[in-house]
Amino acid sequence: MLSEQTLLDVSDDRALTTTARKIIADIKNRIFVSAASAWEISTKVRLGKLPSGADLTADFAGQLEREGFQMLAISSDHAIRAGLLAGPHKDLFDRMLIAQAQAENIPIVSNEALFDAHGVRRLW
Repeated sequence: MLSEQTLLDVSDDRALTTTARKIIADIKNRIFVSAASAWEISTKVRLGKLPSGADLTADFAGQLEREGFQMLAISSDHAIRAGLLAGPHKDLFDRMLIAQAQAENIPIVSNEALFDAHGVRRLW
Protein backbone atom coordinates (compact mmCIF):
# COMPACT_ATOMS: atom_id res chain seq x y z
CA MET A 1 0.00 0.00 0.00
CA LEU A 2 1.35 3.40 -0.92
CA SER A 3 1.32 6.16 1.65
CA GLU A 4 0.10 9.64 0.74
CA GLN A 5 3.63 10.99 0.33
CA THR A 6 4.77 8.03 -1.75
CA LEU A 7 1.71 8.38 -4.01
CA LEU A 8 2.59 11.99 -4.69
CA ASP A 9 6.20 11.03 -5.43
CA VAL A 10 5.42 8.28 -7.97
CA SER A 11 5.89 10.71 -10.84
CA ASP A 12 9.05 12.08 -9.23
CA ASP A 13 11.13 8.94 -8.86
CA ARG A 14 14.07 10.88 -7.40
CA ALA A 15 12.14 11.14 -4.12
CA LEU A 16 11.80 7.37 -3.84
CA THR A 17 14.40 4.84 -2.82
CA THR A 18 15.57 2.25 -5.31
CA THR A 19 13.68 -0.38 -3.32
CA ALA A 20 10.42 1.61 -3.44
CA ARG A 21 10.77 2.23 -7.18
CA LYS A 22 11.37 -1.48 -7.84
CA ILE A 23 8.35 -2.52 -5.76
CA ILE A 24 6.06 -0.06 -7.52
CA ALA A 25 7.39 -0.89 -11.00
CA ASP A 26 7.18 -4.69 -10.61
CA ILE A 27 4.02 -5.71 -12.48
CA LYS A 28 3.76 -8.85 -10.33
CA ASN A 29 2.97 -6.65 -7.30
CA ARG A 30 -0.56 -5.48 -6.63
CA ILE A 31 -0.28 -1.88 -5.45
CA PHE A 32 -3.07 -0.60 -3.22
CA VAL A 33 -3.82 3.03 -2.46
CA SER A 34 -5.94 3.71 0.59
CA ALA A 35 -9.03 5.88 0.36
CA ALA A 36 -7.42 7.59 3.37
CA SER A 37 -4.67 8.84 1.05
CA ALA A 38 -7.27 10.39 -1.26
CA TRP A 39 -8.89 12.03 1.76
CA GLU A 40 -5.58 13.32 3.13
CA ILE A 41 -4.36 14.68 -0.20
CA SER A 42 -7.64 16.43 -0.95
CA THR A 43 -7.76 17.91 2.56
CA LYS A 44 -4.24 19.30 2.17
CA VAL A 45 -5.11 20.69 -1.28
CA ARG A 46 -8.19 22.42 0.17
CA LEU A 47 -6.13 23.94 3.00
CA GLY A 48 -3.47 25.17 0.58
CA LYS A 49 -0.80 22.93 2.11
CA LEU A 50 -0.36 20.76 -0.97
CA PRO A 51 -0.97 22.66 -4.20
CA SER A 52 0.98 20.02 -6.14
CA GLY A 53 -1.78 17.50 -5.33
CA ALA A 54 -4.53 19.42 -7.16
CA ASP A 55 -4.11 17.52 -10.44
CA LEU A 56 -4.14 14.21 -8.61
CA THR A 57 -7.38 15.04 -6.77
CA ALA A 58 -9.04 16.23 -9.98
CA ASP A 59 -8.93 12.67 -11.38
CA PHE A 60 -7.84 10.43 -8.52
CA ALA A 61 -9.51 7.23 -9.74
CA GLY A 62 -8.29 7.80 -13.30
CA GLN A 63 -4.73 8.40 -12.15
CA LEU A 64 -4.77 5.19 -10.10
CA GLU A 65 -6.14 3.23 -13.05
CA ARG A 66 -3.48 4.61 -15.41
CA GLU A 67 -0.77 3.60 -12.94
CA GLY A 68 -2.32 0.14 -12.49
CA PHE A 69 -2.98 0.75 -8.78
CA GLN A 70 -6.02 -0.52 -6.87
CA MET A 71 -8.12 1.52 -4.45
CA LEU A 72 -8.40 0.14 -0.92
CA ALA A 73 -11.71 1.26 0.56
CA ILE A 74 -12.10 2.01 4.25
CA SER A 75 -14.21 -0.63 5.99
CA SER A 76 -15.82 -0.52 9.42
CA ASP A 77 -13.15 -3.02 10.58
CA HIS A 78 -10.45 -0.60 9.43
CA ALA A 79 -12.18 2.29 11.20
CA ILE A 80 -12.51 0.38 14.46
CA ARG A 81 -8.87 -0.74 14.33
CA ALA A 82 -7.73 2.83 13.65
CA GLY A 83 -9.84 4.17 16.53
CA LEU A 84 -8.55 1.56 18.98
CA LEU A 85 -4.93 1.72 17.84
CA ALA A 86 -2.68 2.07 20.86
CA GLY A 87 -0.23 4.90 21.23
CA PRO A 88 -0.19 8.66 21.25
CA HIS A 89 0.00 9.17 17.49
CA LYS A 90 -2.73 11.67 16.61
CA ASP A 91 -2.56 11.72 12.80
CA LEU A 92 -5.87 10.14 11.78
CA PHE A 93 -4.67 9.37 8.27
CA ASP A 94 -1.57 7.52 9.47
CA ARG A 95 -3.69 5.64 12.01
CA MET A 96 -5.97 4.49 9.19
CA LEU A 97 -3.04 3.39 7.01
CA ILE A 98 -1.65 1.40 9.94
CA ALA A 99 -5.05 -0.19 10.64
CA GLN A 100 -5.53 -1.13 6.99
CA ALA A 101 -2.05 -2.59 6.69
CA GLN A 102 -2.65 -4.66 9.81
CA ALA A 103 -6.14 -5.83 8.81
CA GLU A 104 -5.21 -6.69 5.23
CA ASN A 105 -1.70 -7.94 6.08
CA ILE A 106 -0.09 -5.74 3.44
CA PRO A 107 3.09 -3.69 3.69
CA ILE A 108 3.25 0.07 3.41
CA VAL A 109 5.67 1.79 1.03
CA SER A 110 6.61 4.86 3.05
CA ASN A 111 9.48 6.80 4.54
CA GLU A 112 7.46 7.22 7.79
CA ALA A 113 9.38 5.24 10.44
CA LEU A 114 6.49 5.64 12.91
CA PHE A 115 4.72 2.76 11.15
CA ASP A 116 7.43 0.39 12.41
CA ALA A 117 6.27 0.73 16.02
CA HIS A 118 2.89 -0.79 15.08
CA GLY A 119 4.16 -4.05 13.64
CA VAL A 120 3.49 -2.95 10.08
CA ARG A 121 5.85 -4.12 7.36
CA ARG A 122 7.27 -0.93 5.89
CA LEU A 123 9.12 -1.00 2.61
CA TRP A 124 11.50 1.80 1.88
